[in-house]
Amino acid sequence: MKIIVILFIVMILASLGSALYFMVKDKGASERTAKALTWRVVLSVTLFALLMLGFHFGIITTKL
Repeated sequence: MKIIVILFIVMILASLGSALYFMVKDKGASERTAKALTWRVVLSVTLFALLMLGFHFGIITTKL
């Protein structure tokens, strides 16, 4: 599960970086920035849902 979370975080950061690159390069003339940010939101929501499902089904546990 840790590897999946790390992969999602890397993909989220890559999407954020590509959005920054497109914003600087295109100067707002294309839709690539919006698409990259949309992917970032989709990946973030998916990661959150996976974490909640993992906790619900006992894959992720808390250590007290």
